[in-house]
Amino acid sequence: MKSLLPISSLLVLLGSASAFAADLNIPMSFEYLALDGKKVESSVFNHKSSLELAPGTHKIAIRYHEMVEDDFSDSQTFVKSSPFIVTLEVDGDHQYYLQAAEGKVVKKPKTFAQNPKVVLTRADKGQVNYQVTNTDIEEESFVSRLFSGNQAVDVSGTAAAATGAAGTAAVVAAPAPTSAQAAVNATSLTAPVDTSKAAGANPQQMLQYWWLQADEKTRKEFMSWAISQL
Repeated sequence: MKSLLPISSLLVLLGSASAFAADLNIPMSFEYLALDGKKVESSVFNHKSSLELAPGTHKIAIRYHEMVEDDFSDSQTFVKSSPFIVTLEVDGDHQYYLQAAEGKVVKKPKTFAQNPKVVLTRADKGQVNYQVTNTDIEEESFVSRLFSGNQAVDVSGTAAAATGAAGTAAVVAAPAPTSAQAAVNATSLTAPVDTSKAAGANPQQMLQYWWLQADEKTRKEFMSWAISQL
């Protein structure tokens, strides 16, 4: 009969196998989108700060995602960057850390989000072999979707494709609105618009104008409708 390994020996082997996994850690102001062609489930409300990585080369899609003071009110809003792809060569059970190139504190979040620059370091101060590539994958703002009828871009899905074996970053074009969507867009805002004044205003300015004109009840009703469109 073949002898079986003692349970203690089996546990040692399992522990040794897991010990060879590395970890990539990111701050709260960054979020994982995809790893090697697969989406990473993470959000602002359920932040995933660490990814376990086996030895080898990995492509990780990450984006900057921070809450900042709104320019037009006392509330706060989110600023997001386009995803960037980190190609990391893992050569041991190291602890890797990502942070903004300017340091732990990003002084101008909106400017940083337009062209995020990051650095990777190792806990043991060893050399890190990595490359960072910015993408043109854009998530349309609510304002753009409201006035154009375009559907939201699946940023995580596109980022997953970009981190696949043969994935490349690309500009994502949103689908054109259907006639039904166009009709909804034309009738959704009931307030009359002075086209002579609106001709020189962009959609964001128009939306801000009507928001300031509305009372509290109308604002709440609008927000309920807006959230249902996302």
